[in-house]
Amino acid sequence: MTRQKVKMAFIENETARKSTFKKRKKGVLKKAHELGTLCGVPICVIVNSAYEQNPEVWPSRETANKVVSQWKTMSVMDKTKKMVNQETFLQQRITKATESWKKLRKENKELEMKNVMFDCLSGKTLVSRIEKSELRDFVYVIEQYLKDVIHRIEILKRNEESSSALVPVAATTTSSVMPVVEMGSSSVGFYDKIRDQIQSTLNMKQTTKDLDLNKKQW
Repeated sequence: MTRQKVKMAFIENETARKSTFKKRKKGVLKKAHELGTLCGVPICVIVNSAYEQNPEVWPSRETANKVVSQWKTMSVMDKTKKMVNQETFLQQRITKATESWKKLRKENKELEMKNVMFDCLSGKTLVSRIEKSELRDFVYVIEQYLKDVIHRIEILKRNEESSSALVPVAATTTSSVMPVVEMGSSSVGFYDKIRDQIQSTLNMKQTTKDLDLNKKQW
């Protein structure tokens, strides 16, 4: 049987509240012992409750006095540099979640534009059918792919030149690198063509918008 989630609210029944206090106090002291042992840090726990006449100090009053004295000698900056209240903590969580959401949104948008780009390459769709609001993102993805293609072509050319310097001239007539370079060059031409189509689409839509405005004025 799975454990039920405890409701974080004040326990109205005094007997149940006292029983819970004893169990939770024992758990807190156990965790404090584990923290001090595993991490080697000075630690103390002071528990003051209505169920006991004197506060309980763990592990001893001498150790607690040393920890408290060490805390008092620290500067205010050292005391508060990692201290947050609930509002600050929630704000940090919100900021972190927002940044993660923006990153995922950007990745999803780039993936979507990549699929559109490959659809244009295969002829499944036309640039003119793409929404104007998405054309700039489309151009950005094409630019990134274009940079990658150019970079690969440069690497292949450098590899070819270095291999040509090492291999005799007669053996370089049948290079297996050249078809890849030609494929890359055609890819560059394709990206340039798509980019020109996008620019033409933008100009066409702007011209249509201007004509509509002129008609309304007349």
